[in-house]
Amino acid sequence: MQVRSVFLARSHRSLVMLSAFVLLTFAAGCHRSPSAGVVATVNGKELLESDLDKYYKANLATQGETAQNISSAQAQLRRMQIQRQMIEDEILQQRAAKLNLVASDEDVNAKLTEIKSPYTQDQFQEKLKQNSLTLDDLKRNLRHSLTKEKLLNKEIESKINVTDAQIRDYYNAHKAEFNLIEPQYHMAQIVVTTTPSQQPGNLQNNKASGDVDAKKKILALHNSLENGEDFGTLAANYSEDTNTSSNGGDMGFVAESALKSDPEVYNAVDKLKPDQSTDVLPVYDNSHRVVGYAIYKLIAREPAGQRQLNDPRVQQTIHQLLHDSQKQLLQNAYYEMLDDQSKVRNYLAEQILRQGGQ
Repeated sequence: MQVRSVFLARSHRSLVMLSAFVLLTFAAGCHRSPSAGVVATVNGKELLESDLDKYYKANLATQGETAQNISSAQAQLRRMQIQRQMIEDEILQQRAAKLNLVASDEDVNAKLTEIKSPYTQDQFQEKLKQNSLTLDDLKRNLRHSLTKEKLLNKEIESKINVTDAQIRDYYNAHKAEFNLIEPQYHMAQIVVTTTPSQQPGNLQNNKASGDVDAKKKILALHNSLENGEDFGTLAANYSEDTNTSSNGGDMGFVAESALKSDPEVYNAVDKLKPDQSTDVLPVYDNSHRVVGYAIYKLIAREPAGQRQLNDPRVQQTIHQLLHDSQKQLLQNAYYEMLDDQSKVRNYLAEQILRQGGQ
């Protein structure tokens, strides 16, 4: 019995030591150092610092900035924001590959031809240079964008169903909203603020850091509009108004009396035809202090009067509202699900924390 007890005690100690060794080995594997030039991994796929640098330089170029114009902390924050987008994009790309929804070469080349059509070859090359992109970079970005579109069309758009009953119910519950007691202006906006601490609320997590930075950003966006880029896309990616950026800057209908409360904006908008946009205009606070800059687009003018449910414009407006509401809910849930199913290691964030934000 004594021999058996000694044997069991030794076996127990051996098992404890083996278990400790396994745990230490596992922990060491979980926290191993990244390969050189790797800033994150997504389900084992390495995201490269060289790609982050490219996107960062392109972001600076879009805002008309240089690396010397922003502080080290601001630069690191922006790099982390861009890296977050890289991680989210990689999660979506992997899901699309799993579902065989990756955009084809034909898709990419067709989109590239569409983008190049307004420019001469020299102008197109200059545009790439301004954005710190090569042709291969642009093709890769297009493939990712088209792939994401195909994925969301299958996983999100296909699940959205707006019924006639839902439209009718919404109209009956909001009938007063379709009784226009005065002319209405359907408008969209791109807003850039001078407040550094405000959250951007746009797809690029892009935020101006002060008045000088805000002026550069809004002028760059105005230049992009002049070059034919889509207003809604720019608003979604760069506008800093959290209430409208997610809808491509759409402000809905603004009553004429409300618009006249800002004579400068009213005079600029009233001169526009539908689908035209204003020059850059200042945004003031209650003390008439400049707190930002904006560009406004006139989508449509509506005369006064009650709009009936059988009005195609009313049905289209309600359908779009309900569609966008369903889409936002499903898309947020889908992103959360994919994030939960993904294993992400953010080496850049770990490095910044070790350095204490230096």
